[in-house]
Amino acid sequence: MSKSEFDLKDLRKRMEGAITALKTEFGGLRTGRASISLVEPIEVEAYGSKMPMNQVGTVSVPEPRMISIQVWDKGLVSAVERAIRESGLGINPVVDGVNIRIPIPALTEERRVELTKVAAKYAEQARVAIRNVRREGMESIKKIEHIGEDEQKKHSEDVQKLTDEIIKKVDDALAAKDSEIMQV
Repeated sequence: MSKSEFDLKDLRKRMEGAITALKTEFGGLRTGRASISLVEPIEVEAYGSKMPMNQVGTVSVPEPRMISIQVWDKGLVSAVERAIRESGLGINPVVDGVNIRIPIPALTEERRVELTKVAAKYAEQARVAIRNVRREGMESIKKIEHIGEDEQKKHSEDVQKLTDEIIKKVDDALAAKDSEIMQV
């Protein structure tokens, strides 16, 4: 952003990037319900390098508490199984030929409370990122040359409205994730 320019669309895009990152983080939280996003970040040692799970097999969710991975190369089945076991997710894959089934166990009450705290931490990180973008936007308004006080105030109000709108999205996403986690 140049000194004599104010771009609300750019601020919106950057703030919504924090929402996108938050939703990705939320996707990795195990809620007792099977989700492809649970295994997507796992990397498998294959062909001399680390590869994402979706590049070594087809990942699907055939049942609410089951993830299935159909490994394309039979030689990679044990590497995929090892990567899942070492992922720290606390899930145990079951190998059946080139298919790997991952049953998702129900969560204990203690684990559910712990997950809501993790979700809240992710949401707070998103809020901080959004507030940082807001601060940068406010600073850029102050640096604009040849602008009246009224216009400067209007830009500041626009930035604050945008910030409030995006933070509400974070709060809504957190509430939805909390309710998903706490469902029995």
